[in-house]
Amino acid sequence: MSPSEFLRVAWESIYRNKTRSLLTMLGIIIGVAAVIIMIGISAGTEAAIEEEITGLGTNLVFVNSTFSRGGSGGGASGMTGGLVYDDGFAIADEVVGVAGVTIEQGSSVTIKAGGVVLEDVSILGTTPDFPSVRDIGMDTGRYFKQQEVDQKQKIAVLGSGLAEELFGDADPIGQVITVDTTKLTVIGVLDEKGMVGDVNYDNRLYLPITVVFQKFTPSQFAKFRGDRVRVIYVEVDAEANLDDVILQIELLLAKRHDVSLESPDFSVTTQQDIIKTQEATTAAFRNLLAWVAGVSLIVGGIGIMNIMLVSVTERTREIGIRQSVGATPNDIRWQFLTEALLLSLVGGLIGVFVGVGGAWLFGWASDMRTVIIPSSIVLAFVSAAVVGAFFGFYPANKAAQLDPIEALRHQ
Repeated sequence: MSPSEFLRVAWESIYRNKTRSLLTMLGIIIGVAAVIIMIGISAGTEAAIEEEITGLGTNLVFVNSTFSRGGSGGGASGMTGGLVYDDGFAIADEVVGVAGVTIEQGSSVTIKAGGVVLEDVSILGTTPDFPSVRDIGMDTGRYFKQQEVDQKQKIAVLGSGLAEELFGDADPIGQVITVDTTKLTVIGVLDEKGMVGDVNYDNRLYLPITVVFQKFTPSQFAKFRGDRVRVIYVEVDAEANLDDVILQIELLLAKRHDVSLESPDFSVTTQQDIIKTQEATTAAFRNLLAWVAGVSLIVGGIGIMNIMLVSVTERTREIGIRQSVGATPNDIRWQFLTEALLLSLVGGLIGVFVGVGGAWLFGWASDMRTVIIPSSIVLAFVSAAVVGAFFGFYPANKAAQLDPIEALRHQ
């Protein structure tokens, strides 16, 4: 028999038992759809995490404080180590390959402007490089300068959402707002940036960091130890060697803090470090999902084998007749193997459409992002074919081994 003849006979057999064939394919359909949907969810999670991290800025290095307890008093006076405000200026001035440095200090306040009162508004004390390092442009007005930071001038820059809440369509530039009990003059409004992680940059108030230290997070120990900060963001020049810049930062801070690189009171990480850590977590999740989808495909393959065995029993006399008119055992084997393959391939094709549609529907109906990976479609379809061939071989081989005389006697 020719391949086209095998296909014709297999299709006729499937078409004669449409309901049974559809139920047989159901396991393959679910398995293929599960592979595509689950890989889509995993890829979407990874893409969302990467976007959040890169949304902080480009070519960033994060220098974080590592505090330890010291002394006998405990409390704030017992805190030793960590970063101080002046460390940021030292990095900007002494490290080669640095494009910008921003230091941040946050707090929550109540803001009044005209008749509008907003409570628990997030404020962020920053330095002049903030828009560049964090990749945020100015919508109107300007950002503050280093001289204004040094002089602790009472000025403010609004996020786009906060500006709209306070002033509506009116121009906020030059307006005076009251932050807790401190009056500040608005000098600029940032471009819309939206949510990055769980932070809404558009609903923030941005002040010179020295004003935040003085008015909103004062420390009685700053006179002796400097104003402590938790993180310094360093933007590395695109043409600089990232590893060299990190080494320079570590050596500089170790010297300034009088610590060794083996036991520093700070840590230096990059965006890629964070992305790799998150990818390791999602990879474990993806492997779990792949096993679940794989089990679905195996269940579908067992269903195909079961139905093909039933089919061999039902068509024993038909097999005997084919053998009596010249069909070889290999012809019989290929006839049933082709039928099993056709069931799995048709089921796989339907599963691809269900999987793509299901992934899109899941992303649309939930907060989780999904990304359709073309390779997952190929993987799922090929897996369906392999499952069909593997689980279809035993019934096909059993049919090929039937004795022609016994098969003709079968009722």
